[in-house]
Amino acid sequence: MPNKETVGVIGLGLVGRAIAARLGAAGFDVLGFDKSAEAMGAFDGRATADAKRAKRIVLAVFDTPDVEQVAAEARPEFFIDCTTGDPLRIEALARRLAGDGVRYVEAPMSGSSDTIKRGEATMFVGGDPAGCEDLLAAITARRYRIGAVGMATRAKLAINLVLGLNRVALAEGMVFAESLGIPRKQFLDLVRGSPVASVAALAKGEKMASGDFVPDSRIRQHLKDVRRIREYAHFPLPLTEAHERLLDEAVAAGDGELDNAAIIRRWRTE
Repeated sequence: MPNKETVGVIGLGLVGRAIAARLGAAGFDVLGFDKSAEAMGAFDGRATADAKRAKRIVLAVFDTPDVEQVAAEARPEFFIDCTTGDPLRIEALARRLAGDGVRYVEAPMSGSSDTIKRGEATMFVGGDPAGCEDLLAAITARRYRIGAVGMATRAKLAINLVLGLNRVALAEGMVFAESLGIPRKQFLDLVRGSPVASVAALAKGEKMASGDFVPDSRIRQHLKDVRRIREYAHFPLPLTEAHERLLDEAVAAGDGELDNAAIIRRWRTE
């Protein structure tokens, strides 16, 4: 049976693999599991269903229904949920788990998988992390306690709203500059040296300029979050609504698995 130092990582996509790498580097015995056989085969560590038997399980799945499915199949002492999910369903799940003696803390992160792997992501923590602080610290030193379970995901959704609009603004500006005769890479240099420079935009600027859309984060994933942002907003979000249309178009065009920088492909100047 897995011991206390064994950690299960459920969800071996971009984020899950980055988290597993962080935990492995910190000395934890990491077991990984994904419902996708392809993801299991691509995992560098030990891929096994025994990950569900670990006493502490880190979740990095697509959405809350996936979290709920894992929770129905596993009974660890602790779930650490890094998924950006549905706040209300997360709250309900945490209450049910508490009734079964299972502790739950949410820990969604802002940053690409590469940022997570470098230990530079920003984590939002909801709930009481006592009993898993060692895992959270191994993943990133940049952590913010937001409040009760559910509040960290609410914070992450708000951050994602701003993050996505930063990327879209850079993409539109870059294509506009290109239409005026300013090459993309030159425009990116201008952005870096100007008041409009932002970490969020520049993180994707190189990919936009080069056309390298190998994913560190995916359009499909961000569209899921944008839809939830609109679901939880009780007032109009005109910029986010326009952003959602662009993301929908990108997925319809077959770009859903590409990096979020590929949103620039929605503009055509020819």
